[in-house]
Amino acid sequence: MENKYWKSLEEFNNEPDNSPDTDKFPSGKNLLEIIDEEIEGKSSSRRNFLKFVGFSVATAAIASSCENPVKKAVPYLNKPEEVTPGMANHYASSYFDGNEYSSVVVKVRDGRPIKIEGNTLSPITRGGSSARVQASVLSLYDNESRLKGPSKAGKDFAWQILDNEITAKLKEISAAGEKIVLLTSPIISPSTRKLIGEFTATYPGTEHVVYEPVSFSGMLQANKLSYGEPIIPFYHFDKAEVVVSFGADFLGTWLAPIEFAHDYSVMRSLTDGEKRLSYHVQFETGLSISGSKADTRFPVKPSEMSGLLIGLYNQLATLAGKAAINGGSTHEALPGIADKLWKNQEKSIVVSGSNDINEQIVVNAINELLMNQGKTIDYSSPYLTKQADDSKMEELVKQMNSNQLGGLILWNVNPVYDHRDSEAFVEGLKKLKLSVSLNSVKDETLAHVTYSAPAHHYLESWDDAEPIKGFFSLAQPAIRPIFSTRQQQESLLKWMGKEPDYYAYIKNYWLTDILKSGEAAWTKALQDGVHQIENAVRSIGFNAESLSVAVSALNAYPAASGFEVSLYQNLSMGNGQHTNNPWLMEMPDPISKICWDNFASISPASAEKLGIAKDAIIKINDFEIPAFIQPGQAEGTISIALGYGHTAFGKVADGVGKNAFKLTGFSNGNRTYSFSGTEPALIAGEYKLATTQMHHSMEGRPIVRETTLSKYQQSPDSGNELHAEYEEKHTTLYKETEFTGHHWAVAIDLNKCIGCSACVIACQAENNVPVVGKQEVMKSRIMHWIRIDRYYNGDPANPGVVFQPLMCQHCDNAPCENVCPVSATNHSSEGLNQMAYNRCVGTKYCINNCPYKVRRFNWFKYANNEKFDYNMNSDLSRLVLNPDVTVRERGVVEKCTFCVQRIQEKKLLAKNEDRRLEDHEILPACGQACPSKAIVFGDTNDPESEVSKLIKDPRNYHLLEELHTLPSVSYLTLVRNTFEEEA
Repeated sequence: MENKYWKSLEEFNNEPDNSPDTDKFPSGKNLLEIIDEEIEGKSSSRRNFLKFVGFSVATAAIASSCENPVKKAVPYLNKPEEVTPGMANHYASSYFDGNEYSSVVVKVRDGRPIKIEGNTLSPITRGGSSARVQASVLSLYDNESRLKGPSKAGKDFAWQILDNEITAKLKEISAAGEKIVLLTSPIISPSTRKLIGEFTATYPGTEHVVYEPVSFSGMLQANKLSYGEPIIPFYHFDKAEVVVSFGADFLGTWLAPIEFAHDYSVMRSLTDGEKRLSYHVQFETGLSISGSKADTRFPVKPSEMSGLLIGLYNQLATLAGKAAINGGSTHEALPGIADKLWKNQEKSIVVSGSNDINEQIVVNAINELLMNQGKTIDYSSPYLTKQADDSKMEELVKQMNSNQLGGLILWNVNPVYDHRDSEAFVEGLKKLKLSVSLNSVKDETLAHVTYSAPAHHYLESWDDAEPIKGFFSLAQPAIRPIFSTRQQQESLLKWMGKEPDYYAYIKNYWLTDILKSGEAAWTKALQDGVHQIENAVRSIGFNAESLSVAVSALNAYPAASGFEVSLYQNLSMGNGQHTNNPWLMEMPDPISKICWDNFASISPASAEKLGIAKDAIIKINDFEIPAFIQPGQAEGTISIALGYGHTAFGKVADGVGKNAFKLTGFSNGNRTYSFSGTEPALIAGEYKLATTQMHHSMEGRPIVRETTLSKYQQSPDSGNELHAEYEEKHTTLYKETEFTGHHWAVAIDLNKCIGCSACVIACQAENNVPVVGKQEVMKSRIMHWIRIDRYYNGDPANPGVVFQPLMCQHCDNAPCENVCPVSATNHSSEGLNQMAYNRCVGTKYCINNCPYKVRRFNWFKYANNEKFDYNMNSDLSRLVLNPDVTVRERGVVEKCTFCVQRIQEKKLLAKNEDRRLEDHEILPACGQACPSKAIVFGDTNDPESEVSKLIKDPRNYHLLEELHTLPSVSYLTLVRNTFEEEA
C-alpha cells in the first residue's frame, strides 16, 4: 500500500486551509485583477502595460531595489596590518552558553563579526553547529537587551566606585564569618575553575553553587551511587548498532546534540556501499526530532517510563540468566527490543532523559547487562558540561530566606525567571547585604539585585573550555568591547585585589598546566582553537546495591492519575536565555512548524474527547496556554516548551508565550519536569498560532520517497523506481545546455537530515534574510531561503515523520526564467538560477510558476522600518549584515543562490593561487552548519567529487521529475530499519 504523506491534520482530513491568502488586497482582489480594471477598455493591453513597467520602472529601481541600508563609512587613519578592506578574517573560538557547547570559527569583516562557522579541527563537534550557535552572532549587536555599563539600584554607576563598594562589602561579610555564594551556570573553563578556587580562598566562607534551569542532577547523582563519581559518560553513537531512548531527545536538546547528530548519522549512512543501519527505538511523550528519526517509536506517558525501564531490565536479565527485579511493564514490544539489544552487546546504547535518580540507576544497570561500558559508553572521557546539584539550589533559597547568607554573586543565571519558586528567591534577595549580577543582558533578576557588573559578549572575551575531559578549546575576542562591560573573570580578579588581565591569566594557565610548553604551542592552540590530551582508559565498577534501592523506590511511587504534563526544551529557545533573538524566535519548530509562541501539545484523540479544536485556549491548574493538536503526542498527556513568557528580557522576548518554569517541581532531591493529576479545561476565547506547516504546499504530489532496509538490500533503487521511469520517458523542447566549466549541485541525504534547522539560521545569517514577525508569518510571508518540510505518514496517533530541506532547486530547465517579463531571473554558465534584484519589478510570475514554492517576495521594506523593529533597524544591529550580499528592498523577489558569494570568493582564491578548486573547498552556509553532514555541495563536472558520486547513487532522485525541470538539487531516498528487520 502506498504511503500517504500529509503536512497537517487539516490536510489529512481533507479540510480547507483557512490561512490568509497573501496574494489578495483588502478588497479581496489580487494585483492583476486591479490592473485589469484600471486598463480595461483602453488601447493598451495588460501585456503591453507590464512590458512598459518592466523596461521603465526597472531603470528607476536601480536607485532603490538594491540600496544597502548601511550607508556610513569611515576610512582608516592607520590601517591595522591584519585587516584588508573587503577581505574576511577568521578566528577560532568557543561557544558555551551554560548549556550547549561548540568549537567555532568566527568570520570577521572590517572588524565586525558577521558569521559563526563550525570548527572542522574539533574532534568533538567536527565542524557542525546548531541553530542557537549560528544565531549567537546576532546577540552581539543587541542594542536593546545588552547592558551598556555598570549600575547600582538600576542607575548608572562608575566602575571604580562599584569595585570599591563591592570589595568593601565582600571583606565585611567574610570577616563577620557570614556566607557568600557565587551562583553560576556550569563552568567548563579550567582556568576559570582555578580562578574561582582562588576567589573562595581570598574570601573564606565563599561557596560555589552551580545552577541549571534544566538540569542533569538526577543523572549525576545516579552515577555517583552506581559508580562512585557524579559524572556523565561520553556516548559513542557512531559505534551503536542499537539505540533505545526513553525520553532523551539526543538529536535535539539532550546533553550534546551536535556531537550526537554527527555520530548518529555515521550509523545511518548508506552512501559508502553500506547495506545495514543502526536500529533506533524511541519511547517518548511528545514528538521530538529524535523520535521522528526513530525506526520504531512508542508514545507513552511520563509515569510509564519507570515501568518500561524495569520491564526491559527484566527481559535482559532473563536472557542473561539472572534474577528479575520486582515490578515492571509487560509492554508487548519489550521482548523484541531486548532480543535486539542482547544480540548487540557492547554495540548498543540505552539512554533516558529523566531527571529521576532511580530511573537513571536502572538505565545504568541495563547498560551493565549489555556490557556497553568501555565500548559505546565511555567513563574515561566524561562530559563536564552538566554540573548542577538541584538540592544545593533548594538549600540556597532556604538560606537566603533564613538570614544565613550575607552575599550573592550571580553569573549567567536568571533564577527570578526560571526557578520553580521565583517568589521565594526574590524575597531572599531582599535579605542580603550584597547582591551582584555579572550577567551581560537585561533579565528578570536584574531589578532585584543591588549591583550590576555586566560582562562582555563571548565574542568580545578571552576564555577556554573543557567540555569533555581531556578535550580543550580556546576562545578569543573577535571585536573590541562595544559597551562599557568587563569579563566576569576580570571582575573577580579586581575584587581579589589583583590585576584584572584575564588574557595574561589564561595564557599563563595554559602554558603551565595544559600545554606545558612555550609560545609556539600557545600560538598553535590559539590558531587551531582546540587541543587534546589523551585520557587513560579506565573501567568503573557498578554498585549492584544501588539497583535494588532504586527499584524499591520506583515501585513505591504513587500511581499517576488524570492528564500528565511534560515540560521540555525546544530547539530554538532552549532554557529561555536566547528568547530575545529574533532569528530564533521566528525559526519554525521542526515538528509543529510553529514560531513566535509556545503552546500545549495535545493528541488528536485527547483533543476530541475534551472538545478542543484549532485555536483553542486551555487551562491547566491556574496556567492558561493555547492548545495545539499534535499528531504523535501520547494520549492523555500534554507537552509544553520551556523558555518563553519573559517579562523583562527585551522587546522580542517580552510577552511572547507562557513561562512554564512555574510548573516545574522538586522531588526526591531533584527538579521535576512532569506531573500528573490535572484535568485541562477549555476556556472561552481563541488564540491564533503562527504556523508554517501549510505554507508552500506540494498539493499531494510525490515529494518524499522512502523504503525499508530489507527492500533496499534486495534492490538499491527500492522506493525510487519512478526515477528511472521518468529518465527514460523524458523528451523536451528545451535545447540541452552544456556546462563546460563548473556545474554546481547539492545532494541531500534524507537518512542523515534530522530536521534541526541549523541550516535555516545559517542561511539567514549569511544572506541577510529579514525577520518579518508573527503577523506576517501568519500570512505565509516568512522569508527563509531554505525551509525544512516536515511530512507525516500513517496513523495520526503515531505517524511516521520525514524531514526534507527545500531551497531553490536551480533547475537547468527553470520554469521561473521563461515567465519573467524583465529577465530578472536567468541562468548562469555554471548552472545557477540567478536573480538580478535591480531588474525585478515584483510581478511574482516566477513565484507562481515555480513548482517547488521556494521564492520569497519582499512585501515590505524590512530594513530601517519601525514596523519591523528586529535586527535591521539600528546602526548597531545592522553591523551583523553580510556586505557580500545585497539587502533587498520592497517589491523584490529573492531566493537561494547556493551562496554564490562563497563560490566567487573561492574561485578567485584558486585563480590567484593558480590551481583547481578542491572538492568541499566551497561550502554554502547550509552545508557548512549541518551537524549530520546531510547537505553536500560540489561540482558535477568533477566525476570524483562527492556530489557526483551521490548523484549516481541508486537512491538519488529529483523533486517532481515528471516536470523535467532538471533541478541541480537532488535527494537520497530515506531508508528505515523496520521493527521486523534484523539490526
